[in-house]
Amino acid sequence: MNHTDATTNLDENDLDIIRELEQNDEKNLEELADELDLSKSAIHYRLNQLKDSGVIRNISADIDPHALGMSMVIITEVYVSHESGYADEIGDDLADLPGVQQVFYTMGDVDFMVVSRVQNHEQMNELIDEIVALEGVNETSSRFVMRELKDGNRLLETMSEGMVNRVLETE
Repeated sequence: MNHTDATTNLDENDLDIIRELEQNDEKNLEELADELDLSKSAIHYRLNQLKDSGVIRNISADIDPHALGMSMVIITEVYVSHESGYADEIGDDLADLPGVQQVFYTMGDVDFMVVSRVQNHEQMNELIDEIVALEGVNETSSRFVMRELKDGNRLLETMSEGMVNRVLETE
């Protein structure tokens, strides 16, 4: 994933649509139009623009992982051999493992941070074994989340006013 900094021109209406969808993705065009005081055609057009530009990657259900027994969260530091192209290859391998939700390629002592979710200790051990078995992985260090204090699914509600203003700046 290669992302650039605020390449899409967005306005307050676009951010209002995104904010509403982040809070409840089950709203239909009519409900969004009523709440945002826009026409259904304007909402439809803006949603298509947001999808086409990649701002909205998809509209999906917000599933409670605990309802599926996925209550164990593991944050794993992964240390790898530094060879040409290793970041993409090992990053893809890590991302493909069952239970892995997020993979971050990082700078500093740690090469990758992996956030995973599993149902039990057996699955946790299997996942760590699979990570260690990947070609190029030298070492791992894992932390087990005792309690989730904040879930990261809503981007706009975590943005400061300055961040929102930067998004709204036009060239």
